[in-house]
Amino acid sequence: MAISLQKNASVSLAKEAGGSGLSKIALGVGWDAVQQKKKGGFFGGLLGGGAAAETEIDLDASCIAFDGRGSVVDLVWFQKLASDDGSIRHSGDNLTGEGDGDDETISIDLARLPATIETLVLTVNSFRGQTFNEVENAFGRVVDLSTNRELARFDITDAGTHTGIILASLKKAGGEWVFKALGERTSGRTAQDLSGAARGLI
Repeated sequence: MAISLQKNASVSLAKEAGGSGLSKIALGVGWDAVQQKKKGGFFGGLLGGGAAAETEIDLDASCIAFDGRGSVVDLVWFQKLASDDGSIRHSGDNLTGEGDGDDETISIDLARLPATIETLVLTVNSFRGQTFNEVENAFGRVVDLSTNRELARFDITDAGTHTGIILASLKKAGGEWVFKALGERTSGRTAQDLSGAARGLI
């Protein structure tokens, strides 16, 4: 059973994988749009009266790769779906957040990662500027791709007027990868906007 993490908690992924030689993982992110009550009146009636309406929410998951000095080595996001060496790959942009499970996934081949990369930071931002007051059931999780088993999960429960979250980090420590839940609010709308704040948390 996967570990459910609270903010600032961390877990060794190798131990959670049972020492099975963790090599390929996926960082999955999911969210739903908050259902809002439509306004009544004539125009509200035309739109379905007081029925619940769900707004499409376009959140973007990104992965920022840092070296040991805290410099950005690579950035994988919806405008660049693979790292320069191909070890990190993005599933592509989900424009609505509809459906169950992961809305966007970033797959990582740990064995192929350049040795210079010591920390990966997973971020989520609202490119259109929609705030997290319009989002619910958001989460980040790590899956062992060799077994499809969820190793760790971090549920985002705090709403707010922020447009970005530095969700979690994956850091190499003593030859093992440690997943840490961060949950830091930011106001950035692109992965580049969040890179400075992410550097301050690694």
